[in-house]
Amino acid sequence: MLRIFLPDLMFADGRAHEGAGLLVDEAGRVAGIVRLEDAASANVVRMPGKALLPGLANAHSHTFQRLFRGRAEGRVSGGDTFWTWREQMYRAAGFVSPEDVYDVARATFLEMLTAGITVVGEFHYLHNDRDGRPYGDANTMAKAVIRAAESVGIRICLLRSAYLRAGFQREPHAGQRRFYETADGYLKNLEELIGDVTGRPLVTVGAAPHSIRAVPLRVMEEIAAFAKNRELPLHMHISEQPAENEACVAEYGATPVCLMAEHKILSSRTTLVHAIHLTEDEFERVAARGSTICSCPTTERNLGDGVFPADVAARLGIPVAFGTDSQAQIDILEDARQNEYHLRLVQRERGILDDVDGEEIGYRLLKSATAAGYGALGLKGGTLAVGEHADFLTFDLNDVTVMGTDAVSLASQAVFALGRAAVRDVAVAGRLVVEDGRHALDEEIRGRYRNVLKRFIEEGP
Repeated sequence: MLRIFLPDLMFADGRAHEGAGLLVDEAGRVAGIVRLEDAASANVVRMPGKALLPGLANAHSHTFQRLFRGRAEGRVSGGDTFWTWREQMYRAAGFVSPEDVYDVARATFLEMLTAGITVVGEFHYLHNDRDGRPYGDANTMAKAVIRAAESVGIRICLLRSAYLRAGFQREPHAGQRRFYETADGYLKNLEELIGDVTGRPLVTVGAAPHSIRAVPLRVMEEIAAFAKNRELPLHMHISEQPAENEACVAEYGATPVCLMAEHKILSSRTTLVHAIHLTEDEFERVAARGSTICSCPTTERNLGDGVFPADVAARLGIPVAFGTDSQAQIDILEDARQNEYHLRLVQRERGILDDVDGEEIGYRLLKSATAAGYGALGLKGGTLAVGEHADFLTFDLNDVTVMGTDAVSLASQAVFALGRAAVRDVAVAGRLVVEDGRHALDEEIRGRYRNVLKRFIEEGP
């Protein structure tokens, strides 16, 4: 049976609509943008006082890191502020069982849904047991995360990460014992995971060689070839900090981006996560190969990584998606506005991303928060055009953060004013998984998460 979701305002297929609704078919795909009188045979879901937007895309996530949010914000003796965060990350990675990973992921995905996120790219590198030994099923941990996503109803692309070494010419690190696999083992396990998720409507898989520091070039090429043959998205961390560039030059005689370009690893299926410390020439190489950059502004400022040059990417036509990464906060629209605001701080000007190639700033950033993330994950969606997944959110037009929103200002109000508490409904494949701010499994998910967190705190450092 066709359904028509009828809000007061709607942003779909690249523009704002007033007095129109979203027509959704039985398969959970967009069948059209119609007026009520033109869809007499459809069931009508009235949404008075609300605006409807494409669902937000979170293209880069490590759910287990939600476990130590707010617990690694200070300094340690010696002033190495990154060390505080890294040690907490290793502690959380070493603590979680498959059951814990499931419960933490469910809570993190619940938070994403209530913030309007309808798809997540989970960059997953917890593979082994607590002693660093492979499970009998090498995808035990990945499957726990996937089950968590299915349980709460969020769409997921499980980006299975390859992690073979501690870094350029470094010995294995004890804190990474759960990450390591052999090259052959990784490809075998990735192949098996692809087979396991076949036919599961909310689940896809991608390849994710962690970074050039964690995956030697020869293996990086093998994974890229596998991804190309299977038409999988290929994601990797790159140039997050200057030290990574320097170490790559010392080992290979080229920066990470130049190395990836020279070895034909960059393509339209490739997403480079962070990509902060790039030269103009490197950005041009990324643009020439049609690759996407996933910016994670909240994490990047949390870790002091630097400011992503979003204006350079915009000028060169590089698609930019967003990710919540370390889960310090989960708010993709906040990431969108900070992509602009960080540049304002550095350049001491306003509207830096406005009118690049004639594109209005609100629409540009909303597109990054939606369609660019779907594209980075190899999915057709993010604009609510006909044939796409009917993944969307609504927000309360009477919320204090967006009072006065009209069709003309809808995109800009969503990006620059909307508070996440204003999000009321979230649909994935046309099914409302959050209704009036409430998820059906809310209390259970919260309770189980609190139990895991209590044990994590009690265990201590």
